[in-house]
Order: sequence, then structure tokens, then C-alpha cells
Amino acid sequence: MSDMITADLVDLDLSADTKEAAARSLAERMVALGRVTDLEGFLADVAAREAQMPTGLDGGIGIPHCRSEHVTEPTLAFGRSAAGIDFGAADGPADLIFLIAAPAGADDAHLTILSSLARQLMDSEFTDALRAVGDAAAAAALIRGDEPDEPAPAGAEDPVASAGAASSAAATVTDDDTAPGAERPFRIVAVTSCPTGIAHTYMAAESLENAGREAGVEITVEPQGSAGFTRLDPEVIAAADGVIFAHDVPVREKERFAGKPTVDVGVKAGINRPAELITEVREKAARGEVTSGSAPSSPVERSGDSGEGYGTKLRKWLMSGVSYMVPFVAAGGLLIALGFAIGGYKINKAPSVMDHFIWTQADSWAALLFQIGAVAFGFLVPVLAGYIAYGMADRPGLVPGFVGGSIALTINAGFLGGLAAGLIAGGVVMAIQKVNIPVALRGIMPVVVIPLISSAIVGFLMFVVIGKPIAEAQKGMTDWLNGLSGSNAILLGALLGLMMCFDLGGPVNKVAYTFATAGIAVASPSDSAMKIMAAVMAAGMVPPLAMALATTVRGKLFTQTERENGKAAWVLGASFISEGAIPFAAADPLRVIPSSMVGGAITGALAMAFDTTLRAPHGGIFVVPLIGNPLLYLVAIAAGVCVTTALVVVLKGLRKPAPGATAASGAGTAAPAEKKQPVAA
Repeated sequence: MSDMITADLVDLDLSADTKEAAARSLAERMVALGRVTDLEGFLADVAAREAQMPTGLDGGIGIPHCRSEHVTEPTLAFGRSAAGIDFGAADGPADLIFLIAAPAGADDAHLTILSSLARQLMDSEFTDALRAVGDAAAAAALIRGDEPDEPAPAGAEDPVASAGAASSAAATVTDDDTAPGAERPFRIVAVTSCPTGIAHTYMAAESLENAGREAGVEITVEPQGSAGFTRLDPEVIAAADGVIFAHDVPVREKERFAGKPTVDVGVKAGINRPAELITEVREKAARGEVTSGSAPSSPVERSGDSGEGYGTKLRKWLMSGVSYMVPFVAAGGLLIALGFAIGGYKINKAPSVMDHFIWTQADSWAALLFQIGAVAFGFLVPVLAGYIAYGMADRPGLVPGFVGGSIALTINAGFLGGLAAGLIAGGVVMAIQKVNIPVALRGIMPVVVIPLISSAIVGFLMFVVIGKPIAEAQKGMTDWLNGLSGSNAILLGALLGLMMCFDLGGPVNKVAYTFATAGIAVASPSDSAMKIMAAVMAAGMVPPLAMALATTVRGKLFTQTERENGKAAWVLGASFISEGAIPFAAADPLRVIPSSMVGGAITGALAMAFDTTLRAPHGGIFVVPLIGNPLLYLVAIAAGVCVTTALVVVLKGLRKPAPGATAASGAGTAAPAEKKQPVAA
């Protein structure tokens, strides 16, 4: 690790009082050594990683980290804070802060060393020594592991040992090591992983192994990190009595662990409460609770900690359905819109192309496009319901979800019926999965029992119990939309514009978009529904176009990275991809997001006031010929873009330059180039 950390990268008197300031202070040391090329771009990557999950750990440790294209070589900086800095740990502020910077293409050897450091942080002797060390050079030497050669304390681990050493050691305990006549210890296999795969992955592994030794349990861990992973021996898995998944990204090759008692949690639970997880999996084994291939944990439960509230889970379940539905919306809607553009608005009355299709007639091609699009639109509600159920109960939820969604179409319960059917289907399957099934029946559960019982229950509820009330509610909402006019319509347009620009592709944005597309997902949508679709798409184009214009007219307010992002934002905004503004919002949310919301509200209100209509659910300026009152539609977009641009320029011009900002980083803050969303590296 000698090339990763030096005395110049150590600050034993870190004076920062926030995690952002701490990351900046340590990152500036990396910039000074030429290991980070763009301070603001790198800090935006760190912030994006932090936004996914706080990096504070129990025991007074903060480990902000990320992969970034702005890092030239793997680098580690260390800071010690006397007052402590809040990194989101449950037990309070952190006084030991490690900033880990990995290049986008970091090699496996360096990542292995960084993962070994993560394991060392679970050793109290190591952290106590860091708190007591007196100078920067000694601290760097301690972290590197090149202290004077002395016998290592019992139980201590060489900080440059292979990241898999502890796992291998745990795996060497077999039946042969058990004394004759002694009871065989309980055996656990575990998988740990985090989005970046550098720190939390290996810290969770170390924490579980330490807790296993204290509990007298044999535990073998497979860390699935950035440097790849070594698969556990199938014989070790077969001999295990239980499984622990501590992860924030999907477990790779998860089917290897089917048929065993399983605890599935977020990676921080593996770090902070390993003893509880071991106790929980032992209790499940004692009760005979196992997960077969028919009942793995749901995608939603895999994506976070088990402590998430039902409100958070509900949002994720709904977003699961919406995310799978949107491609059907885009494909079907654009095909239908093209059919109308070529064949006119009576094309929906054309006979089936199976019976009448003339290759040389434009109307036949228009009818073909329309009818293909109508078929794609027919999947919207079933796909929405099916994948809401999938988000709740994984693959077993698909059959009752699709059945319930199709029934919603049959009884004219529409979009609301699909939402209800998906939630009911997922809940029914989850309830069935909790029943303790005899071993002999588990093999037929996923292909016979669960689809049969869940589909029957969902069908009964949709046809007999709740279908009619939902259908009436759907009709009432449709009638209300058709009756909108004047100031009511303008206010609705402003509200939808605010929602489209609030989180730029996030849940609120998707709620507004789904509301609009649900209105036009019929063969003959009302004028009100088409006006709403026009207002939503117009407002969604404003943020990226405004950021592109702002970087053009006042480039000095933005970094070079932001100016490059601005060039891409022209195309993204014109294509109705609101996420094109995310790099700007992630770097400067207090200026960019409110400005975007104001411009979006103006555009949405004007689009409604101008009576613009849109039959296509996507496409941006490329579907302008399909828009009613296209010139006024463009005026509405231009007005919102100009307002947002002016607000951003004014607000950025009023701010004070950040301390330590360099000419290379510019006057503004930056986001990672060529990223549409803040994601972990």
C-alpha cells in the first residue's frame, strides 16, 4: 500500500465539520499530488455514492469512497477529527475518516489491498492505534502495515494480506477438525456485496467472521467485490446449515444457495449487527424455515436493509411496475402516433391488416403501425400489475400479477385496477410463501401450487369484490379530466410541471408521467388526456435544455466537466430525457432543482393554456408534427427554458467561490461527465 497513502495524504487535525467538507479537505490533498484531476467532478462522484447509502460505520469510522474517471491511481487519504463528523452511523459521529479513491479501471491487486484495509477497520487494536498515533508519517506507515518488524498481536491480520484470507481460514474448519464425540458446530455460508465493492463488502465479511468465531459457529464468506470473487466450494455450500446475504446489489449466482434457511439484509446490517444475523439464521434452521428455488427474497428486499419502512417499500414496489411498463408505453405510443400522423385520426377505424393490407397504400402502413402499437398498449396494465407483484414476491408474483392486470382491463378498471391487482397479487404470494410447506411438496410450489392458489384468489377479488368500485373510480377520474377547462386546467399543468422537474426521472417525475400516459393508453383518448400528455412532456424537456443553454451563455459559471455535460444535455433535453439535468442537480441541487421546477411549472401551465395536445407518450421535438398547436407548444417550452436558465445563472452568480477552488475546477461545482444518473461506480 506504499504507493496508495503517504504522509501528505494524512491530516491528524481535520477541522471540517460536515462530511462534504471532510471529503473536500482530503480530496484537495489528492489533487495536490496529481492523483485526482478534477476536484469538483471527483467530489460529485463521492456525493453520488454517499447518496445511495451513508458510509458511516459504528465505532466512529467514516469511509467515503467511489470509483471515478477523475482518479489517476488508487489513493487513500486519512483524516482524524477531534470533534467528530456525522457520516450517518447509528452510534454517532466518526473521528476516523478514510477517503478511498479508485480509478474507473482500477486493477485487481490495488482493490484487494483496499479491501484488506476495510477488514482491518473491524479490528479494534488497529483503530485504537490510529487514534493514538502522533504524526502523519507514523499514521501512514500504520495504515500501510510497514511498522517495524515485530510479532503480530494474536488475532491481528496483516493489512496487505489477501482479502480472501479470512474466508479461506474459516473454510478450512471441517468435520475432520471436530474432536471425536464432539457435536458438529453450526455452519453458515455468507455473501457480502456493496455498490462500489471496495469497502463495505469486505468489512461485512470480516464482521461476520469475527462474530462467527465468538459464537462458536463455522462461517465461510464469499465477498463479491470489485476485484471479482472466488466462488465458494459447492461442498462447503452443501454442508452449510444456513445462509446470510448481506448485500446492496444482487447476489451473483444466488441459485447456488437455494433450499437453506436464509437471512437477507443490507450490507450495513452485516457490519453493524452480525451476531443478530447469526442468531436469526440459527433460529430459522431450528424452525425448519428454508428458501427453495420457489421463494427467494424479493428484488425490493434485496435492494436495502430489512429495517426499511412500508412506505419506502411500497414506493419501490410501484416503481418496479412503472419501470417495466414505460418501454411498452414508449413503443406502443409512438407507433400509434405515427399511425395517426400517416393515416389521419380515423385510422383507428381501419379494418384489421390481416384482412386488408395493400403494400402500395400509405393508409395500410398507417393501419399496421396503429394496430401494432395498440397491441403493445394492451400490455400496459398487465405488465404494471405483474411487475409490481414481481417487486414484492419475485418470480412467483408474475402469474397472479399478470392475471389480475388482465382482469383489470376486462372489467374496465384500467390503471387504478392494475395498481390494486399488482399489490394484491404480491401480498397473496408473500403470504403463501410464509406457510411452512413439507419438504416433499416444495418442488411443485413454484410451478403448480403458488400460481394456482394466488391466481384464484386474485381473480376472485378482482371480479367479485373490488373490481367494480375501482372501475367506477377510474370512470370518475376520466370524467373529471374531460371536464377540466380554464384555470383548473392551467393549475393542473403547473402542478404536473413541478412534479416532472422535482427529481428528474425519480419517483415523483414518474408519477406525473404515468398519470399522463395512463390517459392516452386507449384507442381514442380524450382531448383533456392529450393536453395533459403534452404538458408533461414539455415540462420534462425544460431542465436539460435550460442547463445546456446556461452552460452556453455563461460558461464561466460552470466547470469544464459541466460544459461538456451541457453539450450532451441539448440532445437529451430535445429527446425528452429529463435525466440529462441530473449531473447538474447532483452537484448543485439548491440552485438547479428549484430553478427547474419554476421553469417546468410555467411550461406546463402554458401548454395547457395554449390547448396543445399530444398523442405520443415520448419523443420530444421529434414528434412535434404529431402535436396539436405545435408552434405554441414550442413557445411554452422556450419560455420555461429561458426562465430556468435565468434563475440558474443569477443564483450561481451570487454565490461565493468555494474555499480552495482552483482554476482547473472552475467557479461552479461539477458532476461526473457522461452520467445521466448519480450511481455507484
